[in-house]
Amino acid sequence: MTERQLCVLAALCMIVAVAAGAFGAHGLKGRIDADMLGVWQTGVQYHLIHALGLFAVAWLRARHPQARLLWAAGWLMFAGIVLFSGSLYMLALTGIRWLGAVTPLGGLAFLLAWAMTAWAVWRAPQ
Repeated sequence: MTERQLCVLAALCMIVAVAAGAFGAHGLKGRIDADMLGVWQTGVQYHLIHALGLFAVAWLRARHPQARLLWAAGWLMFAGIVLFSGSLYMLALTGIRWLGAVTPLGGLAFLLAWAMTAWAVWRAPQ
């Protein structure tokens, strides 16, 4: 994935995150209980943070184009958004508890993405 593609993906993730936040604050208030609204908000928080993380990975790829781990880190960060935030959104909307079992896979993807980012930058020539 090129820096440009990462930036487009990051921007699209930000659009969805902002829309999800607004939907949670205005569309779900009073429709789901406070606990599930908290689950929704956790999904939004991690979605926003990691969409910004995609921008950071794109910037780092521009600075270190030879660092292939940054390519993988970008994909893992996106996968984390889908799995972590997506599972929390679905859990909040449906109440289906087994969806909570998917959430840690997204968290693992986030952790791996950040670890790969750190390793790629550490190893990159200065």
